[in-house]
Amino acid sequence: MENFLQIDRAEILKRFIPIATSAHKGVQGHALIIGGSYGKTGAVCLASKACLKSGAGLVTAYVPKCSYGIVQTAVPEVMVITDDYMEHIVSIHFDLSLQAIGIGIGMGQHPDTQHAFFNFVKANKTALVIDADGLNILSRNKEWLSLLPENTIITPHAKELERLIGTWDSKEDMIKKATLFSKEFKLIVVAKGAPTYTIDKDMVYENTTGNQALATAGSGDVLTGIITGLAAQGYKLTDAAILGVYLHGAAADIALPETGHHSFIASDCIAYLGKAFLSLENIQ
Repeated sequence: MENFLQIDRAEILKRFIPIATSAHKGVQGHALIIGGSYGKTGAVCLASKACLKSGAGLVTAYVPKCSYGIVQTAVPEVMVITDDYMEHIVSIHFDLSLQAIGIGIGMGQHPDTQHAFFNFVKANKTALVIDADGLNILSRNKEWLSLLPENTIITPHAKELERLIGTWDSKEDMIKKATLFSKEFKLIVVAKGAPTYTIDKDMVYENTTGNQALATAGSGDVLTGIITGLAAQGYKLTDAAILGVYLHGAAADIALPETGHHSFIASDCIAYLGKAFLSLENIQ
């Protein structure tokens, strides 16, 4: 396959940037995680914590009012601002200086939420990562894809990707269609699976980390948080996606001897993320 690169540790080390010894939270980037709805606040907790654990200096969660106390309690390091409505997001308004935004996690697809999402993407110019219900909303309103900033990262699993690009007959066909989609809308596509492919226009990057333990609820929310956190730190968006996918899988690989495949949960991915980073830092 032309323009294909397998991402192993050597390739990651070309992209990995250690945190400077003089760093402080003000230079490590401020990320915003937008999402949550009644019964799905956990997704925002996972994404926000993963965003912090990826090295972002500051993380704020934007959630409906029902999620406020949960996020403040579950992830005390994260700042929280709320929409005016209780059970789901009906508007998205904030006055923050941000380097990256992750949106869609646990957000739901209520008509009011879809309207808020449209108004947000129409006005937003900040580096953007879209997952979950953000992708489902886009698949129902494909004309909105042209509103996204260039190099927006989308992180669909197979069914979400199918809603955006249609069905495929083989892995090669999926990659071909996702590549055409990436080129048409100038997006970076993280096609989650075994393996995960990051597709940026004509380039396809195949990840080499991860195992079936990641087939668990919330692991995608964690990945969105990691990628958003890396983007906030100033990584080129393609590199943020590639490195985020690699670290996400590496955390699961490192955890495996202690958790096994069956008992690994998304919170474990966050817990072992530090060791995934250490596996890179120790080689520098």
